[in-house]
Amino acid sequence: MGLIPIAIMLALFVLNVPIALAIAMAALSFFFAAGGLPINAFIQKMAASTESFPLLAVPFFIFAGTIMNHAGITRRLLGFADALVGHTIGGLAQANVALSTLMGGLSASANADAAMQAKMLGSEMVRRGYSPGFTAAVCTCSSVITPIIPPGIGLILYGFLANVSVGRLFIAGVLPGAIIMVVLMLVVRIRAKSRGYRPTREKRATAHEIGGAFVEALGALSIIAFILIGIRQGIFTPTEAGAMTVVYASLIGFLWHRELKLSAFPQIIVETVIATAVVMLIICAAGAFGFYMTWEQIPSKGAELLLSVTQNPIALLLMINLLLLFIGMLIEGTAALILLTPILVPAVVEVGIDPLHFGILMVVNLTIGGITPPVGTLMFTSCSILGVSIGDYVREVWLFFVALVAVLLFLALVPASVTILPDLLMGP
Repeated sequence: MGLIPIAIMLALFVLNVPIALAIAMAALSFFFAAGGLPINAFIQKMAASTESFPLLAVPFFIFAGTIMNHAGITRRLLGFADALVGHTIGGLAQANVALSTLMGGLSASANADAAMQAKMLGSEMVRRGYSPGFTAAVCTCSSVITPIIPPGIGLILYGFLANVSVGRLFIAGVLPGAIIMVVLMLVVRIRAKSRGYRPTREKRATAHEIGGAFVEALGALSIIAFILIGIRQGIFTPTEAGAMTVVYASLIGFLWHRELKLSAFPQIIVETVIATAVVMLIICAAGAFGFYMTWEQIPSKGAELLLSVTQNPIALLLMINLLLLFIGMLIEGTAALILLTPILVPAVVEVGIDPLHFGILMVVNLTIGGITPPVGTLMFTSCSILGVSIGDYVREVWLFFVALVAVLLFLALVPASVTILPDLLMGP
């Protein structure tokens, strides 16, 4: 069969076939054509890919994030973000970026964050005079932070596929997430100053006001500390952290904020099941596709091809990053992560690149792909909610894109920016 299933998959992507279905159909073509393989092995390989304890973290964290949205946690985080940055130029856009950073410890999904930001802040930004294109660009690009701050779903999937500690990945994402936040805030300030976008507050919030907003958001912020401390101290694994976060978030919603109602749980469960099904269906299809790649030895051949070009770690890393940026523009990030991790990790390990460092780069890179045409899911999420044309969006997003690529280059060339925190907190 060679590369025929890959060609079929790419052709189906071009025809706009849903990603999970395109991957599954491409994998099925291999089972039909390969001699000696029963067709029912296709179903077995799809089901077998879900038989993983670490993957339980995915539905748990999605469940926890949905509970938090219904418990008033997001609104309190917005109040805290506004108290911190509302006095700056373009205050509401700055609060948008700050909120995405805070939400990174809660929602675990860039798509969920982009939708939430567009619904909560996007319409208000437009009402206050921000251009729709700029608003969509801010909502989209700020959501890049969310999967990098723990507990990102992309980090869980990479850890599972590359056999890297998910706990170390979680801690490794904190500093890169903070760097992205600072850079995006600088870009927002530059654009807001040139457009005359005003702060949401006439003056800086007082220490008393910040303290009050902090107390209001303390329940939400404690969830982030709960996850990191629990994993760091070995109280629970990253998978168990997802289940514990569901319980903890429910208790905060019921007993602290008293906004979470039992009557909301049917809707919460529906939202969780739909969001989980989207991710898991891609994982199932990729499991069957991964069997085809292993059978044809594509990961090892891909690694050999990359290493034949260069064995210099920096040159290889830069080359892979360019490849991932291009692929991220064409394929949804989760699917690309699942498909490419088994191919790329052996190559980078061969030349001495830390798979932990590479994992953060890969997740950041493919998430950036979500903000770009032609297949950027984050772009489509924000633009569809706000009713913004792709042309208007592209005219506003280019500076954000350049800034994010600059951060990616910095993270690639300075591995310590990724590895320093896990080495300090969990040991090398």
